Amino acid sequence: MSTKLVSLSTMAALLGGAAMADVPRVAVDIAPIHSLVAQVMDGLGTPDLIVQPGGTPHEYSLRPSEAAALQDADLVFWMGADLTPWMADAIGTLAKDAEVISLLDADGTILLNFREGALFEAHSHGHDGAHADEKDHAHDHDDHDHDHDHAHEAEDAGHDDHNHDADHADHDDHSHEGHAHGAHDPHAWLSVDNAATWLNLIAAELSAADPDNAGTYFTNAAAARTEMDTLVTEVNATLDPVRGGSFVVFHDAYQYFETAFDFLASGAISLSDATDPSPARIAEIQGRIREQGIDCVLAEPQFNPGLITTVLDGTEATTGVIDPLGADLEPGATLYGQVIRNLAATLAECL
Repeated sequence: MSTKLVSLSTMAALLGGAAMADVPRVAVDIAPIHSLVAQVMDGLGTPDLIVQPGGTPHEYSLRPSEAAALQDADLVFWMGADLTPWMADAIGTLAKDAEVISLLDADGTILLNFREGALFEAHSHGHDGAHADEKDHAHDHDDHDHDHDHAHEAEDAGHDDHNHDADHADHDDHSHEGHAHGAHDPHAWLSVDNAATWLNLIAAELSAADPDNAGTYFTNAAAARTEMDTLVTEVNATLDPVRGGSFVVFHDAYQYFETAFDFLASGAISLSDATDPSPARIAEIQGRIREQGIDCVLAEPQFNPGLITTVLDGTEATTGVIDPLGADLEPGATLYGQVIRNLAATLAECL
């Protein structure tokens, strides 16, 4: 009798392992996107994170385990070469057989042009006119009716060819005074609208690769979108008491967050995290802080704190530390929401 029980137990374990083996292996570039994918895969599998916490997406050296994750991946979700230019070659070499999805290139992604100059002139960033390039929402599954035949038609429609090896072969290396790649600001994950759009795209891509679990992927995406609505409400409640306050950021990475919550920065100490600001730019920022009574200067954990001290010299502005990547957070499903909450909380406290 016991032998029979052991045999049945072993068989169940084997069947369970076979079911899990059918779930795609997924590699993701940065922690906030990894968090979105983890939400959609919840209960089925865990994506692999390529750029580890504390790493700089623009320049990163792959560890053997991260190279193996790319090599084993069935799907790769990444922002695109504008954020992680080095990863295009890694994907082309290691993930030749994977389905590769660049979120910056995805239908429905809101893209904003880089802002030039140290000081950002006040102008409308309302959703009607702020977006330099807003694409159609080809993967918009707001209804979430889980009619999977219909869902797969949408998946197929948006499934043209996500292997962007050829696309990136001729990618221009533009230089916008520190903007190393592309015309658009690549920090698009700080738009909660983009995150909501990508949740559907992620569910569609996973469902195409793993149709048996499509219901779970789309159910998870729907739940995550509901949580995104709650997140927006929470962040607006955090920011409402300090609206009208003025702030300067360390580098111009936050305009997607600023636009989403209608709370615009007055300037940036550095245009990019790839270059140090010139003395003239620092002087320009200092002048703006003094003349306009800027309330807050926001630093970032991985950059030179001495620059903040220099900028604050002779002003009455306070300072706080913000992080667009969640370097101090545990990677996983909850990280994305915490990144957005932390940005709002730090800004409110600084103001």
